Amino acid sequence: MAGPLPFSHTWPYDVLMKELYFSECPYCGESNIQMPNGRKKLSRAREGLRTELHMPCCNATLSALAADDDYFWADEPLR
Repeated sequence: MAGPLPFSHTWPYDVLMKELYFSECPYCGESNIQMPNGRKKLSRAREGLRTELHMPCCNATLSALAADDDYFWADEPLR
């Protein structure tokens, strides 16, 4: 990351039973989204590698620049 991103560029996630979930899609508002290949993509984002997360509910793409223990950090405002 070139500098600190604003909090508006974050989206929370949960890991339940080794699966990655979003409680809500930042694009269409669908609830309880299970992300395909989510653990692998989370691992890449935690390493600071740009990672694309394709939302299965609406086919939108979240481009994550990084991830911490609670949030994906995106290159666009999500809130």
